[in-house]
Amino acid sequence: MAYGTGGCVKKRTKKINKTPEGKNPATKNSIHHEDLALKTAAQYFGEELMPLLGIQGVVNYIAPTETVILEARQMYQDFNYVRKDGAWIHLEFESDSITKEDLKRFREYEAATSRIHHVEVITYVICSSKVKHPRTILKEGINVYQVKAVRLKGKDSDQLFKRLKENAEQGLKPSKADLVSLLLTPLMSGRLRIEERIIKSLNILQNSRELITEMELEKMQAVLYTLADKFLNETELNRVKEMIAMTKLGEMLVEDGIKRGIERGLEEGMEKGIEKGIVETCRELGVSFDETIKKIKQRFGISEKEAREIVNKYWL
Repeated sequence: MAYGTGGCVKKRTKKINKTPEGKNPATKNSIHHEDLALKTAAQYFGEELMPLLGIQGVVNYIAPTETVILEARQMYQDFNYVRKDGAWIHLEFESDSITKEDLKRFREYEAATSRIHHVEVITYVICSSKVKHPRTILKEGINVYQVKAVRLKGKDSDQLFKRLKENAEQGLKPSKADLVSLLLTPLMSGRLRIEERIIKSLNILQNSRELITEMELEKMQAVLYTLADKFLNETELNRVKEMIAMTKLGEMLVEDGIKRGIERGLEEGMEKGIEKGIVETCRELGVSFDETIKKIKQRFGISEKEAREIVNKYWL
């Protein structure tokens, strides 16, 4: 996203009224995968994530992210923490360049939050774009406003995988902070393709089940799956789905997918439509051919031979 043009008279264009969060209403309902993944990581792994991002202070608890100002306009921030010294850490996740309008929005968040909650606020912008020198300062009149930018592309995923491999060869288990670091690898720099980073990370997580709770493992897998859906093409994503399908998260996705498959089939108004919907949905989610046969067999209470015939019919 360019900061502006110059040297000529700009052609007047129709102004687009953006939402209070600075989004174009035309894309208001689109899924921002990186934001979603990073917000999940921030919510569940703040204690480990903050040092990895170079953010100072010790988190005490999560702070509200919704601020209502006098004109009754709701201001939604990406994420807030309360430090033990009482100051607030405000996180914003940006996959594009930081623009002047972004800085104005962040300044407004800070001012409203500080006044209403009577706290100091420090804004960190977690950048996953390739911009090497993101804009962090806004000068207007006699005022200077500044945020702290954290460039994920400035971190090397190759070095992280190398260190974890060397530790494993010495019999050392990864720490929880190491596992949280894996969630950021798709957004880092490195020679490995993003697909390879995600698969490596999923493997390491799967082999470290005893170090974290089942819920934490599912959340970590969900973050990586969300980023895979954002960055990978269909062929690459299918390879990731094959791994995910073998996990608890995969089972949950498949069950949800089967429900959607049934709904899809019901639209055709007959039982055969349900069979088709389930088979097509399982295939889209990366469930193997044989596993889909088991799902069909369980769903309809039929023999394996009958289930195989149904899957063969709709496995296009």
